[in-house]
Amino acid sequence: MSLKQKIEGEIKQAMLNKQKERLTPLRAIKSLILLAETEKGGADGLSEDTEIKLLTKAAKQRKDSLEIYNEQGRADLAEKEASELKVIEEFLPKQMSEEELESELKEVIAQVGAEGPKDMGKVMGVATKKFAGRADGKAISMLTKKLLN
Repeated sequence: MSLKQKIEGEIKQAMLNKQKERLTPLRAIKSLILLAETEKGGADGLSEDTEIKLLTKAAKQRKDSLEIYNEQGRADLAEKEASELKVIEEFLPKQMSEEELESELKEVIAQVGAEGPKDMGKVMGVATKKFAGRADGKAISMLTKKLLN
Protein backbone atom coordinates (compact mmCIF):
# COMPACT_ATOMS: atom_id res chain seq x y z
CA MET A 1 0.00 0.00 0.00
CA SER A 2 1.44 3.35 -1.03
CA LEU A 3 1.75 6.29 1.32
CA LYS A 4 -0.93 8.13 -0.64
CA GLN A 5 -3.41 5.30 -0.08
CA LYS A 6 -2.55 5.12 3.62
CA ILE A 7 -3.05 8.87 3.98
CA GLU A 8 -6.37 8.78 2.14
CA GLY A 9 -7.56 6.00 4.45
CA GLU A 10 -6.44 7.96 7.51
CA ILE A 11 -8.19 11.09 6.22
CA LYS A 12 -11.46 9.16 5.86
CA GLN A 13 -11.06 7.74 9.36
CA ALA A 14 -10.29 11.17 10.83
CA MET A 15 -13.34 12.63 9.11
CA LEU A 16 -15.58 9.87 10.43
CA ASN A 17 -14.20 10.33 13.95
CA LYS A 18 -14.39 14.14 13.65
CA GLN A 19 -10.70 14.52 14.52
CA LYS A 20 -10.08 17.99 13.15
CA GLU A 21 -6.59 18.29 14.72
CA ARG A 22 -5.53 15.08 12.94
CA LEU A 23 -7.19 15.95 9.66
CA THR A 24 -5.14 19.11 9.01
CA PRO A 25 -1.67 17.47 8.91
CA LEU A 26 -3.03 14.49 6.96
CA ARG A 27 -4.38 16.84 4.31
CA ALA A 28 -1.06 18.68 4.24
CA ILE A 29 0.77 15.40 3.59
CA LYS A 30 -1.67 14.48 0.83
CA SER A 31 -1.15 17.91 -0.71
CA LEU A 32 2.64 17.41 -0.70
CA ILE A 33 2.22 14.02 -2.38
CA LEU A 34 -0.10 15.40 -5.06
CA LEU A 35 2.26 18.31 -5.77
CA ALA A 36 5.22 15.94 -6.07
CA GLU A 37 3.29 13.66 -8.43
CA THR A 38 2.25 16.48 -10.74
CA GLU A 39 5.72 18.02 -10.60
CA LYS A 40 7.34 14.93 -12.02
CA GLY A 41 4.44 14.14 -14.29
CA GLY A 42 4.39 10.72 -12.70
CA ALA A 43 1.06 8.97 -12.91
CA ASP A 44 2.83 5.84 -11.65
CA GLY A 45 3.14 7.34 -8.16
CA LEU A 46 6.16 8.17 -6.07
CA SER A 47 8.99 5.95 -4.97
CA GLU A 48 9.28 5.09 -1.29
CA ASP A 49 12.46 7.20 -1.11
CA THR A 50 10.64 10.24 -2.45
CA GLU A 51 7.76 9.69 -0.03
CA ILE A 52 10.18 9.53 2.91
CA LYS A 53 11.93 12.71 1.72
CA LEU A 54 8.57 14.52 1.56
CA LEU A 55 7.64 13.42 5.07
CA THR A 56 11.08 14.25 6.44
CA LYS A 57 10.88 17.73 4.95
CA ALA A 58 7.40 18.28 6.40
CA ALA A 59 8.56 17.06 9.82
CA LYS A 60 11.62 19.32 9.70
CA GLN A 61 9.44 22.32 8.86
CA ARG A 62 7.21 21.55 11.85
CA LYS A 63 10.24 21.13 14.16
CA ASP A 64 11.72 24.45 13.02
CA SER A 65 8.39 26.24 13.47
CA LEU A 66 7.92 24.62 16.88
CA GLU A 67 11.34 25.86 17.97
CA ILE A 68 10.61 29.41 16.81
CA TYR A 69 7.18 29.48 18.47
CA ASN A 70 8.66 28.24 21.74
CA GLU A 71 11.35 30.94 21.62
CA GLN A 72 8.70 33.59 21.04
CA GLY A 73 6.43 32.29 23.80
CA ARG A 74 3.61 31.34 21.43
CA ALA A 75 2.38 28.22 23.24
CA ASP A 76 -0.85 28.09 21.20
CA LEU A 77 0.99 27.85 17.88
CA ALA A 78 3.70 25.60 19.32
CA GLU A 79 1.05 23.14 20.50
CA LYS A 80 -0.52 23.05 17.03
CA GLU A 81 2.86 22.38 15.38
CA ALA A 82 3.69 19.67 17.93
CA SER A 83 0.42 17.85 17.26
CA GLU A 84 0.98 18.05 13.49
CA LEU A 85 4.55 16.79 13.92
CA LYS A 86 3.28 13.83 15.93
CA VAL A 87 0.89 12.83 13.10
CA ILE A 88 3.60 13.19 10.43
CA GLU A 89 6.04 11.08 12.46
CA GLU A 90 3.54 8.20 12.45
CA PHE A 91 4.31 7.70 8.75
CA LEU A 92 8.09 8.06 8.98
CA PRO A 93 10.38 5.08 9.57
CA LYS A 94 11.40 4.51 13.19
CA GLN A 95 14.06 7.04 14.18
CA MET A 96 17.48 5.73 15.18
CA SER A 97 18.63 6.15 18.76
CA GLU A 98 21.83 8.09 19.39
CA GLU A 99 23.67 4.85 20.20
CA GLU A 100 22.52 3.17 16.98
CA LEU A 101 23.45 6.24 14.96
CA GLU A 102 26.89 6.43 16.56
CA SER A 103 27.71 2.77 15.90
CA GLU A 104 26.53 2.96 12.29
CA LEU A 105 28.39 6.24 11.75
CA LYS A 106 31.59 4.58 12.97
CA GLU A 107 31.06 1.91 10.30
CA VAL A 108 30.56 4.60 7.63
CA ILE A 109 33.71 6.42 8.78
CA ALA A 110 35.70 3.18 8.52
CA GLN A 111 34.10 2.37 5.14
CA VAL A 112 35.08 5.70 3.53
CA GLY A 113 38.45 5.79 5.30
CA ALA A 114 37.87 9.14 6.98
CA GLU A 115 40.70 10.23 9.27
CA GLY A 116 39.78 13.69 10.47
CA PRO A 117 37.54 16.75 10.13
CA LYS A 118 38.75 17.31 6.54
CA ASP A 119 36.91 14.11 5.50
CA MET A 120 33.56 15.26 6.90
CA GLY A 121 32.09 15.75 3.40
CA LYS A 122 32.82 12.15 2.40
CA VAL A 123 31.19 10.80 5.54
CA MET A 124 28.16 13.08 5.32
CA GLY A 125 27.52 12.17 1.69
CA VAL A 126 27.32 8.46 2.46
CA ALA A 127 25.65 8.85 5.88
CA THR A 128 22.80 11.11 4.77
CA LYS A 129 21.84 8.66 2.03
CA LYS A 130 22.17 5.64 4.29
CA PHE A 131 20.16 7.11 7.18
CA ALA A 132 17.57 9.02 5.11
CA GLY A 133 14.34 9.30 7.06
CA ARG A 134 15.77 7.42 10.05
CA ALA A 135 17.97 10.19 11.45
CA ASP A 136 17.95 13.97 11.39
CA GLY A 137 20.63 15.59 9.23
CA LYS A 138 21.62 17.93 12.04
CA ALA A 139 22.12 14.98 14.42
CA ILE A 140 24.21 13.15 11.81
CA SER A 141 26.36 16.23 11.25
CA MET A 142 26.97 16.93 14.95
CA LEU A 143 27.84 13.31 15.72
CA THR A 144 30.12 13.05 12.68
CA LYS A 145 32.01 16.17 13.81
CA LYS A 146 32.38 14.70 17.28
CA LEU A 147 33.65 11.35 15.96
CA LEU A 148 36.10 12.89 13.48
CA ASN A 149 37.76 15.21 16.01
